Amino acid sequence: MTNWRELPPGVVITDPGSSRNFKTGSWRSFKPVWIRENCVHCMLCWVYCPDTSVLTADNGRGEFDYDFCKGCGICALECPGKKGNKAIVMEEEGAR
Repeated sequence: MTNWRELPPGVVITDPGSSRNFKTGSWRSFKPVWIRENCVHCMLCWVYCPDTSVLTADNGRGEFDYDFCKGCGICALECPGKKGNKAIVMEEEGAR
């Protein structure tokens, strides 16, 4: 068992790039769902995602990386959609 003296100090990243080792997708209660036909490929979701969970493919929008998406909903909030229809909607986890 680890004692408190062996733990790293809080809020300190000791190894750069180590966030890829810790999947945070299980924290989420809502998840973003991409509706392709409403997407204008503006990439605002990619710009605003704090977890880099919006992936790119062929110089455009790709799928979500649900291993790291915490379900904050910023992507859905910033999505302009097409003709007033959002390309990203938040759904309760496990709804599908």
